[in-house]
Amino acid sequence: MMNPRERIEKEEAERLSQFAAKATESQGRVSETAPDPIRTCFMRDRDRILHSKSFRRLKHKTQVFIDPAGDHFRTRLTHTLEVAQIARTISRALRLNEDLTEAIALGHDVGHTPFGHAGEFALDEAIKELASPTGPQGFSHSEQSLRIVEILENLNLTHEVRAGIGGHSKGRKDLSDVDGEAVSTLEAAVVRISDRIAYLNHDLDDAIRANILSDVPLPFRHFGTTHSERIGNMVNNAVENSMDRPSISFSSPMLKDLNLLKEFLFENVYDRYPDKYRDISKAQGVVKELFFHYCQPHHLPDGFDGIQGAVDYVAGMTDRFATSEFVRLRVPEAWNTPR
Repeated sequence: MMNPRERIEKEEAERLSQFAAKATESQGRVSETAPDPIRTCFMRDRDRILHSKSFRRLKHKTQVFIDPAGDHFRTRLTHTLEVAQIARTISRALRLNEDLTEAIALGHDVGHTPFGHAGEFALDEAIKELASPTGPQGFSHSEQSLRIVEILENLNLTHEVRAGIGGHSKGRKDLSDVDGEAVSTLEAAVVRISDRIAYLNHDLDDAIRANILSDVPLPFRHFGTTHSERIGNMVNNAVENSMDRPSISFSSPMLKDLNLLKEFLFENVYDRYPDKYRDISKAQGVVKELFFHYCQPHHLPDGFDGIQGAVDYVAGMTDRFATSEFVRLRVPEAWNTPR
């Protein structure tokens, strides 16, 4: 009699697209383990990420807006969940492996610093200012995400999940026709475009909530009249243009408009936000100050060592822990005593 995992693997072989990644065809783990009787290898990876400390810390890490007053602004955790939902929808429609897709989506941002991309930029800049010939030469959240799952938490994930996490980030680069082909699996390609769909829409939504924008700009209203409708139209376009194909792609008009929306948000939200919200520079100062402090001998806690240890420790902090550590290290105790 087949156990539940074997039955699921059999169903995958019968149901999934010829282009989908099958659990039975995985390239495996660095350290092989006995198969689970219930879960496939990709299901186990999803669970390992979901139960990791680095995943839990995402709830207190900034997406774009630092310490917003409202309760409805996205955090790095809610962004991750939105990416996972969009990616699973696309994968299911294309008959790809949802478990692999979800595992990549849940792990794609675990390496983010406190204070969002502002903190990432500050840590990258601080590392380059230090200019250590033996230490890291810069910081990338996608590389740090891989370092977390491979070394710091040693989750021993499959090759396919690790490759998807390492290849998810586009930065400010335009999406292109080959984005859905230049990654390890179609499931990884789905996460790559789902990340872009998610942040374009929720950052637009949050920018309106923060009064940086008054409304959806006229050139982009054809995407839809609501947040849900805009996501739905983008997802539908990706599915329609990727069905039964060995790549994930948008139509040419949708691809062009997505890239235009991305540039609009950079120019009118991401680049304007630091000028509108002056505490951004303070948050970046906190990250730099902490990094330089922990680069000094004997300042790191047990388990961390050297410049790479300082990078790992600071990058892993939540917004509130980074702030409390800065206060503890740099603000006289008497100033924090109630009078």
